[in-house]
Amino acid sequence: MENIEVKRLLVNYKTLEDFESFREYGAQELSMKEDLRANIIEDDSESPFYGIYYGNKLVARMSLYRIDKKYDVYFEPAQDYYELWKLEVLEPYRGKGYGEVLVNHAKSFNLPVKTNARQRSDEFWTKMGFNALTYHQERDRGENPYVWFPEGVTEKE
Repeated sequence: MENIEVKRLLVNYKTLEDFESFREYGAQELSMKEDLRANIIEDDSESPFYGIYYGNKLVARMSLYRIDKKYDVYFEPAQDYYELWKLEVLEPYRGKGYGEVLVNHAKSFNLPVKTNARQRSDEFWTKMGFNALTYHQERDRGENPYVWFPEGVTEKE
């Protein structure tokens, strides 16, 4: 597989235009558009969005949010972790390893990574080394959490 580069996406109008071709385009991006109109600093490098371009077309993306350990209800020992949202690869580019490259990028920070398996994606997450958590009704409220544990980290009892 050729060398695929993950880029941190800038919060600007071009990124928002790129997002419009993804199926999961929704409230989060629309609120970003409103924020841009309200004069937030363009090209904010602290964006939670990462993507892969094929030429100049954004073909894969994910949102990755760092969560402070004071909110950790998943891991032992308690620690900062990443929540991975909106992993999506455009249809013609699926099956080429782009999703795997994005997930490996999230894992490269060596903190636990939590995601929710949606649209019957359980098999993908298992293949990526993620484990289904024991379901806790109060904590998970209908979510289907999968996590990747770095060495020395386990599921909180």
